[in-house]
Amino acid sequence: MKKENKTEQKPRIKIIPLGGLEQIGMNITVFEYEDSIIVVDCGLSFPEDDMLGIDLVIPDITYLKENAHKVKGLVITHGHEDHIGAIPFVEKELNIPIYATKLTMGIIENKLKEHNLMKNVKRKVVKYGQYINLGCFRIEFIRTNHSIADAAALAIYSPAGVIVHTGDFKVDYTPVFGDVIDLQRFGELGKKGVLALMCDSTNVMRPGFTQSESTVGKTFDNLFLENQDRRIIIATFASNVDRVQQIINSAYKYGRKVVVEGRSMVNIITTASELGYINIPDQTLIDIEQMKNFTDDQLVLITTGSQGETMAALSRMATSLHKKVSIKPNDTVILSSNPIPGNEKSVSKIINELTMKGAKVIFQDTHVSGHACQEEIKLIYALTKPRYAIPVHGEYQHLNCHRELAIQMGVPKENVMLLSSGDVLEIGEDSAKTVGRVPAQVIFVDGLGVGDVGNIVLRDRQHLSQNGLLVVVVTLDRGSNQILAGPDIVSRGFVYVRESETLMEDARHVVSEAMEECLAKNITDWARIKSVIRDSLGEFLWKRTKRNPMILPIINEV
Repeated sequence: MKKENKTEQKPRIKIIPLGGLEQIGMNITVFEYEDSIIVVDCGLSFPEDDMLGIDLVIPDITYLKENAHKVKGLVITHGHEDHIGAIPFVEKELNIPIYATKLTMGIIENKLKEHNLMKNVKRKVVKYGQYINLGCFRIEFIRTNHSIADAAALAIYSPAGVIVHTGDFKVDYTPVFGDVIDLQRFGELGKKGVLALMCDSTNVMRPGFTQSESTVGKTFDNLFLENQDRRIIIATFASNVDRVQQIINSAYKYGRKVVVEGRSMVNIITTASELGYINIPDQTLIDIEQMKNFTDDQLVLITTGSQGETMAALSRMATSLHKKVSIKPNDTVILSSNPIPGNEKSVSKIINELTMKGAKVIFQDTHVSGHACQEEIKLIYALTKPRYAIPVHGEYQHLNCHRELAIQMGVPKENVMLLSSGDVLEIGEDSAKTVGRVPAQVIFVDGLGVGDVGNIVLRDRQHLSQNGLLVVVVTLDRGSNQILAGPDIVSRGFVYVRESETLMEDARHVVSEAMEECLAKNITDWARIKSVIRDSLGEFLWKRTKRNPMILPIINEV
């Protein structure tokens, strides 16, 4: 008998990031093996300057909709918007069970309530060290530290091997709430063998270690001491529960009452205190209405808007639009956050506005990051000893810098995988390669419309915002196609009509001539007539003004 010389193919798993690469935000990753899919995180991102009128940006889940029968569950690492913000939009399309830790689930449930989805969506709270089985995947939640409590890394056990996903993390030996990151568990996984490590890249360009969150508490104590006779207003991220806890600790120590302002801040603090993640001494919190019963040196305001967002509470205070609070010369405003890349202008603007109102603004040393710097990332590599490295959570420059670090930590150069959103990575013990792409556009949310504003509409909005609009109205006789009225020209955002009467008169002549030419040639097709008007008027305006407004011809028939 002939021996079969067939080597058995080792199992391979597909990893498909649908967002979270090339940007910090909108994290969502698909893990697929045969007929099982799990989704890790489901975040949104905020619009960039050129996305006019857009409120939110969410991931494209076309691939998940096409494979809905395979999707076993949505596993969430922690409760930040860039990891949970798109859940309601995705749950409306695909009803998937959600698995998360206690505080994370509390914040997700707030979102589900807002969208009336609580009855439909199955939810399970998971403890650290617990395993959940989803299809042919087994997932373990591992304790980590971050700028929000209850953050978890995931060990994903698959037929192809173990994949460790760190989520957003830092190594904090003196966390404000809860225990230290479970480094021992990372080491145990490393001993058994880790196929791939997907590690946070946000701070990979910063050398050294990230400072402990509890160092901010000492800074607050000193600031409260230095500003004893002034009202203190502190802006921070709503989700940074530990930061809020430290502000409350300092306020209590110096006998001040605390007012919480900003909808997202109130929601998260309410959830955190109900679940026992924040400890507020009795009679420390007061309602914003009660502020008038206390003097400035007895008050602290904790507010949203540390990124200069126009609609957030701090911004409304700075521009005198806030109904209950106005900035006074005796105020000390502390910005307890770093500007997210791209927000520097807004933050600078708000600092100027506050300073012009006479407030003292402090933003140095009042923040520590929630993400690991180089030495902490190296520590995770040293403990897990992965065969492959897949840098996640960062722009291309971060991912590229992470590649160098992974190589430095002993991962072979060809085993570091830099992916783009939509890439399909097939990975197994003996190989890892990108085998294709799936749709991973972004979906725009504008008001109540999800996905009804696409790139073409955005392009029109940009055109309108830069060049304005001209509407040309002409009335024709149905039988003879003779011009009965017009052409009338309405201008919006192009020129101020009263000061440009000659230009408008000349434009009318150009349109009349174009119309007469069409009628002389017996052109009766409206689309053709509109096109001729557009071309001749566009050419005329470009010659006269070097501007390209959007031209909308409207033809009426009588």
